[in-house]
Amino acid sequence: MAIAESAPRTSAARFPSPFEVGTPPGAEGWRDMYPYYYLFSEERRQFEEAKFWYFDGMHHPEPLFPFDTITCESWWVALSQYTVRVFAIPPALGIDQRVVNGYLYISANAVTDPKEVERRAALFTKRAGYYYEHWNELYAKWEGKAKETIAELKAIVVPGLPDFEDEAVVTEGRGITSAYHLLAAYDRCIENMYKMWQLHFEFLNLGYLAYLTYYGFCKKAFPDIADQTVAKMVSGIDVMLFRPDDELKRLAKLALELGVADAFGDGRTPAQVLADLDKSAAGKKWVADLEKTKDPWFYFSYGAGFYHHHRSWIDDATLPFSSIRSYILRLRKGEDVSRPIAQVTAERDRLTAEYQALLKTPEDRKAFADQLGLARTVYPFVENHNFYVEHWHHTIFWNKIREFGALLAKHGVFADGDDIFYLHRFEVHDALYDLCTSWAVGTPARGPKYWPPIVAKRKAIIKKLREWQPVPALGPAPEVVTEPFTVMLWGITTDTVKTWLAPREAPGAARELRGFAGSPGVAEGPARVVLSVEQLGTVRDGEILVCPITAPSWTPVFTKIKAAVSDIGGIMCHAAIVSREYGLPAVVGTGYGTKNIKTGQRVRVDGNTGVVTILG
Repeated sequence: MAIAESAPRTSAARFPSPFEVGTPPGAEGWRDMYPYYYLFSEERRQFEEAKFWYFDGMHHPEPLFPFDTITCESWWVALSQYTVRVFAIPPALGIDQRVVNGYLYISANAVTDPKEVERRAALFTKRAGYYYEHWNELYAKWEGKAKETIAELKAIVVPGLPDFEDEAVVTEGRGITSAYHLLAAYDRCIENMYKMWQLHFEFLNLGYLAYLTYYGFCKKAFPDIADQTVAKMVSGIDVMLFRPDDELKRLAKLALELGVADAFGDGRTPAQVLADLDKSAAGKKWVADLEKTKDPWFYFSYGAGFYHHHRSWIDDATLPFSSIRSYILRLRKGEDVSRPIAQVTAERDRLTAEYQALLKTPEDRKAFADQLGLARTVYPFVENHNFYVEHWHHTIFWNKIREFGALLAKHGVFADGDDIFYLHRFEVHDALYDLCTSWAVGTPARGPKYWPPIVAKRKAIIKKLREWQPVPALGPAPEVVTEPFTVMLWGITTDTVKTWLAPREAPGAARELRGFAGSPGVAEGPARVVLSVEQLGTVRDGEILVCPITAPSWTPVFTKIKAAVSDIGGIMCHAAIVSREYGLPAVVGTGYGTKNIKTGQRVRVDGNTGVVTILG
C-alpha cells in the first residue's frame, strides 16, 4: 500500500468530475449505505474537484458492503497518521478516500511548502533513523503485539441474551448483565480491528521507503536497469506468505510416508477425505498433524482479506486439499515441488555482485551495499504483515462478526446472520442496543420490522453496483506520474493514464497487451482466465494464468502454471513477487488482459519486455 503521492502537475485533460458520475439504474439510494464523510459533497466540491482520484482496484476491486468499509476506513487513518503525524515523511501527507457508486477512490496529498518539508525532514531523520537502527529488535516486539492482538480477538465471547440471567449474577453480586457484555464484546471487536491496523502501518511505510531509497540509488547509478532487476536483488528471502503452501507440500509428503495418500482421490471433498482417513491409525495421525497445522497456517484468505466474503482455508479447505492431492501426484512422479530457492538466491547474488562491480568508487559501493542490506532487512516485514493482519486476524474478525449476526438473526432482526454485513458498523451497534433494550424491558424491539426492508434494498443495490464498471480515475489528469509506489504497487504510470484517456478498442480486439515486466522469462501456453477464487480449481498444469489480480493464498497454483498475467499491479504486486520466487515469467498491470484473452487461447508471455501476445 502506498504512502503518499507528490502533487502531480496536471494537464488540460480531465477524467469525469466525481460530481458528474451518474448512479446506475436500480442503485438509487446507495449513498445511504455509507457515512457522510465517505462521500463527495457540495461542502468540499472545490477541493475535491481539483484533485486526481483513482480507483483502488488492487485492494478493493468490488463494491463495498457497508460493514466492510471497516478495513479501508481503518487504513485511511492508520496509513496516513504514520506518514503525517508519527514519522513526518517530509513531502507527504496522507491518502484521502471517497466512495463512488460503492467503489473506493483514493487521492494522495503532498507537502509543497519547502520550509514545511525542511521542518518535517528533521523529525523524519530522527524518528525513522531510530526504527532503521533498531529494526530487528522492534520487529520482534511487533510480532509479539500482533499475536497478542489476535489472541485478544479470539478470546472475545459473544454472549446470548437468556430468558433469565444465571443465578450467579445474584449470588456473586456481579452487578453486570448479558446486555452489557454483549455491547462490550461488540465494541472490543471494533476496537481490536482499529488496533490491528494501527500495528499494520507501524513499520510498513518505513519498509517501503527503505526499498524506495535503494530503488532510487539503483536508478541513478544504473540508468538502464530494469525495475525487475532491482527487485530480484531483494528476492530469495523467506517470508510467511510462502509458509502455508510449504505446509501443504509437507502434508502431502506425510500422507505418502504414512501410506494414506490414496484417500486424496480426484474429485473428493475434504469431508470425504477426512472420513476416509478417520478409519485408520495412520489416517488419524495425519489428521492430528493437519489440526496442528491449521492454526495459524489455514487462516489464509482466498482474497485479499478486505471483504467479509473473502473466506479462508480454515472455512473452506477445498483449495488446500486440492493442492495436497496435486502435490501427492507430482511427488509420486518424482518431481521436486519445492520453490527454486537456490536458483533464485544464486541469480540474486550474481546480479548483486555484477552491479556492485560497476560502481567506480568505494563510497558508492558501500552506499549500494548499505541500502541493499537495509532493503533486505525490512523486506520480511513488508510481506509478513499481510499474513498477520489481512489473513490471520481478518479471518477471525469476520467470523466473530458473524456470531453477532447469528444472534440478531435468532431474535428476528435478520433473516440470515450474514445480513449484518449490509449494515455499517455504527448501525450494527444501534441494532444491538435496540435488541438489548427490548430484552431488558420485555417488549418488542423495532429492529425486526425496521432492518429487513433496508437489508433487502441494499442487497438489490449491491447487485446493481457489481454490474457497474468503475471509471479508472476522476478529476484532472496528471501530466506525469512519478510517485514510485503508485507505479510499483498499483501499476499506474503516465502511459496508463494516457491509455485511460484514449478511446478503447472493443474487448477482444487487441492482439498484443502491454504491462509491467513483473518477472523475467518467456513462456507460451493455453490461457486460463480466472475471475474468482471459485475458478482456481479449473487451472491445469502448463497453462498461463490470466486474472484481475492474485491473492497470496493462490500460491499453490503457481506450481502448476507456466506464466502469469494480471490486469492490476506493478513490479511489487503479489503476482510479480511470487512469479520471481518461482522463476516464472509474469506481466502485470495489463489493464484489460481478462477482457481480451479467452480461456484456451494460446498466448506468449514475455516477462522481459512486459508484452503479452495472443497467438490464436
